[in-house]
Amino acid sequence: MYLQSTTASSESSVLGMLQSLSTRLENVEEALGINWAPKLAEINAVKKQYPDNLGAKFFDEAYFNSLSTDKKRQLLRIINSGIVNADSQTGAYAMNPSDYDEFSPYLDPIIRAYHRVAADAVQVNNWDLTGIEGLPSDGKLDVTKLGLPALSMRVRVGRNLADFPLPGAMNKEQRIEMENKLRKAFALLTAKFGGRYYSITPGSPDFIDEAKYNELVKAHIMFKDMAADSYLNASGISSDWPHGRGCFVSEDKGFIVWVGEEDHLRIMCMKRGTVINDVFDRLKFCIDTVQSIDGLTFAMSPKYGVVTSCPTNLGTGMRASVHLKIPKLTTGGSDAKAKAVCKPLGLSVRGMGGEHTAIGADGTCDISPSARFCISEAEIVTALYTGIRLLKAEEDKL
Repeated sequence: MYLQSTTASSESSVLGMLQSLSTRLENVEEALGINWAPKLAEINAVKKQYPDNLGAKFFDEAYFNSLSTDKKRQLLRIINSGIVNADSQTGAYAMNPSDYDEFSPYLDPIIRAYHRVAADAVQVNNWDLTGIEGLPSDGKLDVTKLGLPALSMRVRVGRNLADFPLPGAMNKEQRIEMENKLRKAFALLTAKFGGRYYSITPGSPDFIDEAKYNELVKAHIMFKDMAADSYLNASGISSDWPHGRGCFVSEDKGFIVWVGEEDHLRIMCMKRGTVINDVFDRLKFCIDTVQSIDGLTFAMSPKYGVVTSCPTNLGTGMRASVHLKIPKLTTGGSDAKAKAVCKPLGLSVRGMGGEHTAIGADGTCDISPSARFCISEAEIVTALYTGIRLLKAEEDKL
C-alpha cells in the first residue's frame, strides 16, 4: 500500500510539474507572440462556418507549421483581414511585393480559384493593340461604329513601388517617404497636364485642409476616410491615417492618381468621348511618366505580373469600363437581368458609383470586362469594346 501511495504521489507530482511547465511555456509563448493555437483555432472555425472564404479555405496547418517563426507571423498578417471579416470572399492581403512568390503554396490556390485560371497559367503583360482579336481593322475602338453616342469611359490601374512594403505592412515614416518620392512624378505630370497634387498628410507642402478634402471626396475625386473600412483596418492598409495619402488631379480632371489607398497608387484616366483608345493611351503615358523617375519602379512578379495588395487585382491591376444605358435589361431598376446576360459575355455590371451602388434611373450601368489575371491590358480594353457590342445587341432584341 505504501509503495502504491508513493507511486501515485510521484505521478501526481510529475503531472503537476508538467502542467505547470506547460502553463509557463504558454505564457512565455504568449509574451513572445508565438502561441499560435488561439489563432489557428479561429482560422479553423472560419473555415467551417464560411466555406467560401478562400483565405481560410486554403489555409493549411501543415504548411504553416513548416515555416519559420517570422514567416508564420507574416502569413497570419496576410490572412488576418479574412479572419476578422469572416464573410470575405478572398480573405487575404499581401504585405510585401515578394509575398506572392514567397508564400505561393498558400496564395497560389487562392489566386487560381478566384480568377478561375489553370494551375500553370502565367501572366503576360502587353499594351500593344496590334493583332489583338476583336480589334477593328483601323485599330480604333470607336463606339459610334456600334451605333452608340459619346460615353463616359474610364481605365484605371493599381500599382505598387518595388522599394517599399505593400500598404498593409508600411509604417508612418515609409508612407510619408513614398509620398515625397512621388511628388517628383507629379511635378512632371503637372507640366504635361496642369493641375496639382493634394496631400492630406499633416506638414506636407501640398497639404489641404478638411474642408477641401471633403469637397474632393464629394466630387468623387479623392477617396474616403479609410479608417472606416473594416477590411482595410484588419489588413493594416488603413494604418497611420491620413499620413502618406493624397491625390493628383489634372487640370481637366481627366487624369487622377490616388496615393496610399489599397495600393501605393491607383492611376485613373477618364473622359466622355467615343474612342476608348484615348483614355487607354493617356493612361499608358502617365504610367510610363511615373516609372521614368529613379526609385519609382513598379513591383512585378515573373509569374503573376503586376503586384497588388489584393489577389483579385493581380496580373494587370486594370479595370476598363464605360457607362452604358441598357433600360430594357434593367426594367424596374434591377440589374439582375443585365448581370445574367453579361456574365457569359465576360462582363461585370456595377452601379454608376461603382460596386454596391445603384444603377441610374435611366438604366445606366457601369460595364467592364471581369478578367484581370492571365489576360493582357490590350486584351482587356478590346474585350470591353467587343463586350458592349454584344451587350447592345442583347438590349436591342428586347
